[in-house]
Amino acid sequence: MYLFCTWVSCEVCQGKQWSCLNIWLILCLFPRTCVSNPSKPNFLLILADDLGIGDVGCYGNDTIRTPNIDGLAKEGVRLTQHIAAAAVCTPSRAAFLTGRYPIRSGMASGTQRQVLFWNGCSGGLPPNETTFARILHQQGYSTALIGKWHMGVNCKSHRDHCHHPLNHGFDYFYGMPFTLLNECQGTDDPELAKSLQDTYWLYTQTIILAVLTLLFGKLTNLFSVKWKIIICLAICGLLYFISWFSSYGFTKYWNCILMRNHDITEQPMDLEKTTSNMLKEAVSFIERNKHRPFLLFVSLLHVHTPLITTEKFQGRSRHGLYGDNVEEMDWMVGKLLDVIDKEGLKNTTFIYFASDHGGSLEAHRGNAQLGGWNGIYKGGKGMGGWEGGIRVPGIVRWPGVLPAGTVIDELTSLMDIFPTVVHLAGGTVPQDRVIDGRTLLPLLRGTVQHSGHEFMFHYCGVFLHAVRWHQKDSGAIWKAHYATPVFQPEASGACFGRGICPCFGDGVTHHDPPLLFDLSRDPSEANPLSADTEPLFDTVMRRIGKAVEEHRNTLTPVPQQLSPYNNIWKPWLQPCCGTFPFCWCDEENNRADGIL
Repeated sequence: MYLFCTWVSCEVCQGKQWSCLNIWLILCLFPRTCVSNPSKPNFLLILADDLGIGDVGCYGNDTIRTPNIDGLAKEGVRLTQHIAAAAVCTPSRAAFLTGRYPIRSGMASGTQRQVLFWNGCSGGLPPNETTFARILHQQGYSTALIGKWHMGVNCKSHRDHCHHPLNHGFDYFYGMPFTLLNECQGTDDPELAKSLQDTYWLYTQTIILAVLTLLFGKLTNLFSVKWKIIICLAICGLLYFISWFSSYGFTKYWNCILMRNHDITEQPMDLEKTTSNMLKEAVSFIERNKHRPFLLFVSLLHVHTPLITTEKFQGRSRHGLYGDNVEEMDWMVGKLLDVIDKEGLKNTTFIYFASDHGGSLEAHRGNAQLGGWNGIYKGGKGMGGWEGGIRVPGIVRWPGVLPAGTVIDELTSLMDIFPTVVHLAGGTVPQDRVIDGRTLLPLLRGTVQHSGHEFMFHYCGVFLHAVRWHQKDSGAIWKAHYATPVFQPEASGACFGRGICPCFGDGVTHHDPPLLFDLSRDPSEANPLSADTEPLFDTVMRRIGKAVEEHRNTLTPVPQQLSPYNNIWKPWLQPCCGTFPFCWCDEENNRADGIL
C-alpha cells in the first residue's frame, strides 16, 4: 500500500508539494481505496447436506433456532424459489460446481443407484468438466474445499485421483471424499442399499441352510448325496458371501474416511472430532488467505444422517436429534461469519448459503424422524420433480453491493452460482459447452426484475420427471409432471417401504397427459389442473413440450459415471492408508500429539 502511495506522490504530483501531500494522506488514511477491488471479492460458499427449506427460521420455522443463518438473510438477499438440479446429492453437487444439468456430464444415473456408492468405484466428476474452482484458480484465487465431496476419487488405480477435488481446481481439500452414512457410526441399520443387503443375507442364509440340510441327510443316511455336491455348494456359498460382504460388510472402512489433499488422515473417521476439525480447517484457511483473493467452499456434513452432533448441542432443540444437528450447523455458520468479520473481510466477501436438495422424509430411527421439514412443499429428497425435494434455502450476502433484507421470488438455481462466481472473479464462462446456470448478479442487485430462466428441467437420474415454465408476461409458474414416485404406504407422502423413491419402473407413475400445476397459485402442488379446469391447459402443454424437444436437442452422449460398472466397488481403486486390505490409521491424533 505504501509503495503505491509513494509512487503516486512521486510520479503524479511532482512539483506540487501541498496537492501531493493531500493525495498521499487521503490514499494512506483510507487504504481500501488503494487495494480493494469490490468487483473481485472473496467467496465463501456454504452448502448444507439434506437441509429442508422449512428447517430455517427465515423460511418460516419458529421452533428450530437458526439466528446466524437468519442474520445472514437479514443482511443480504433471500431467494424463495431456489432450485436444485437434482433431489439427491451426487448429481446436484455436480451441477452446482459446473453450472450444468448432471445429465450433460454423465453424473445422472440410469439405474436404481442414484448416487455414487463407493470411494473405491471408478465413477465420478469427469476430469474434462470445468468447475468454478478451476476458473477461479486460473484467476489467481486461492481455492479450498472443506467437507463433503461425494463425486469420486479414482479412475484406474488407487492413486490416480482423477475425480479428486485437487483435480478440479481446488488447491486444498480437507474432508470426506464420500458422504456420511449410518455405517460410519455403526449404531443404526445400514443405509447403503439396505434392501439389497437384506436380499444378500437371505440368499446367504438359504445356501447355508441347504448345505446343512444336505450334510445332515448324508450323515444320517436319510438320502443319498455325493460329498462333491455338498463341498461344491459350500464353496460356492462361501465365495458368494465373500463377494458381497467384502464390500458391504466393511463400509465403515471403505467409505467413512477423512482426507487432507491426497493423504488419508483417518480410516475410519473419528466422528466425535469431525465437526471441530472441519471448522478449524475452514477458519485457518480464511486466516491464511486474508491478504489475497480466496474461494472457500464449505460443504457441510450436517444435517445428513446419522446426525453427528457434539454433546454441547444434544438435547437443546424441540425437534430431537435432527433439530439439535440443525442448531449446531447454524452455530458453525456463525463461527465462519465471525472470522470473516474479525479479519475485516465482511465488505469484500460474497457469502452464499444453500442446501444441496430437500430434506429426507424417510430417514428415521424407530418412531423418531431424522430427516428435515420441507415446509408447505410436497415430497422430499430423492423424489424427482416434487417441489419438496428440489426447492431449497438460498441466501446471498455482500454488504455495500447487494441490498440488505431483500426477498426475491424469481426462479433461480444452484447452477447459477457457477456463472455468478466466474463473472465476479473476472473469469470467462466456457464457450465450448452448454452452461445452464444464469448469472444472479443483475437480479440480486435489482437491475432486472425477472430471472434469466424461462424453463427448468427436473430430472430423476436420466429420466425427465417434470418441467417448470416461468411465464413472465403473466406471472404464472407452470409445472408439468411426466412421472411421479409411488408412495409407500400410498398416502404417506414418502417411500418408506423402499427407503428412497425410485426414478423408473414400477416405483413411478407415468402421467399422460402430464399433471399440471400453477405454482403461483398452488405452491403445494395439491390440485392438478386439467383441460376442463384450466383454459390454457393445451397451450401450456404445447409450449412445455416444445421446450423439452429443444432441450433434448442440446444433449450429447457422454460416458455414464453412475453406470453399474462405474458404481460397483473395485478393491484396486479403494483409497487405503495402509496395505490393502489392512486400511486403518489415525493421523489426526498423531498430528495433534505432534503439535502438543
